[in-house]
Amino acid sequence: MIPESSAVLLFLCVVAAVYILAAGALLRIVLRRMGRGSKPAPSRFWIERTVLVFAVAGLLCFAYGYFVEPYWPEVTRVRVESGKLAGASRPLRIAHISDLHCDPQPRLEERLPDIIAAEHPDLIVFTGDSINTPDGLPVLKPLLTRLAQIAPTYAVKGNWDTGFWAGRDLFGGTGVKELNAEALKVDVAGVPIWIAGAPYGKAGKIGDILEGVPTGAFTIFLYHTPDAILDVAQLKKVDLYCAGHTHGGQVALPLYGALVTLSKFGKRYEAGLYREGETWLYVNRGIGMEGGSAPRVRFWSRPEVTIIELTAAAEARP
Repeated sequence: MIPESSAVLLFLCVVAAVYILAAGALLRIVLRRMGRGSKPAPSRFWIERTVLVFAVAGLLCFAYGYFVEPYWPEVTRVRVESGKLAGASRPLRIAHISDLHCDPQPRLEERLPDIIAAEHPDLIVFTGDSINTPDGLPVLKPLLTRLAQIAPTYAVKGNWDTGFWAGRDLFGGTGVKELNAEALKVDVAGVPIWIAGAPYGKAGKIGDILEGVPTGAFTIFLYHTPDAILDVAQLKKVDLYCAGHTHGGQVALPLYGALVTLSKFGKRYEAGLYREGETWLYVNRGIGMEGGSAPRVRFWSRPEVTIIELTAAAEARP
C-alpha cells in the first residue's frame, strides 16, 4: 500500500502537471489564433485537447467538492447481530455521527436533526471533533440540544476538542452526556446496553473503563479514531466500536478511496464497517470538514449519518 504522504504527493504532482500542460496548450492556441504559431500535427492537436479536457474536468470536480458534496448528506444503514441482545423486544437503532467541525456559518447543522429524527433512533452517539473555531460554538450547541431532544445522546471529544479547545465547554447545557473515560448502563427495548467512551488520547485506559461492565452485556465503545481497535478487540468485551476522524479521506478517488486518513493504520480502516475478533468497528465519514488551512471541500466522500441496527443473532431469537 502506498504511504499516505506519497499518495498525496503523487496526486498533487499529477494535478500540477495537468495544469502546467494545460496552460502551455492554451498559450499555443492563443498564439495560433494571433497568427504567431504553426498548425500542430494531428497527434499534438489531440494531446492538447485531451489535456484541456482534463483541466476543465478538474475545475468542475473542485466546484462540485466545494459547492455540492459538503451539503449532500448520506444516510448509511448497517446491521449488527449479537446473541447478547436475545432479550430485546425489537431491533435497537443507533444513530452515529462524527467530525462536525462546525464553522461560524452552518452547512448541514440545521438540517441534521430532522434527518436523524426521521430514523427514529433509540440512542445517538457522536465521536468527536466539534468545532473548527470558537465562533463555531453558536452553531454547535443548538444542534446538540436538538439532537438530545430526539434521543439520549452520548459524545466523546476528538483530537481538535482536546488539542485546541480543551478549555471550552463544548457540551454543557445541551443535554448531551459526555463520556470522559467511563461506562454507563442504559436500558433500551428491554435489554441493558453499556456505553463506554474516552476522549482522544485516553484510549489506553479502556481496560479500566470497562472493568465494571458485566460479562455478557452488550457494550458500545466510543472513541474518536479507529486506532485503538486492536487493543479493544483483544479485551473481548466490546461488541461495537464507533469512531470517526478519517473523514473517509474527505477527498477520495474512485477505485482507490481515501488519499489521507491520518490514522496510524492508513487505509486499513478508512471508512465503513469492519470486524476484528468479536468486535465490530464502524468508522463514520463525518459531517464537516477539516479546519485550519485545509480546503473546505469533499469529494467522493459525502457527509454521513450512520444508522446501526442492533439485532439478536438468529440462533438467539425466540
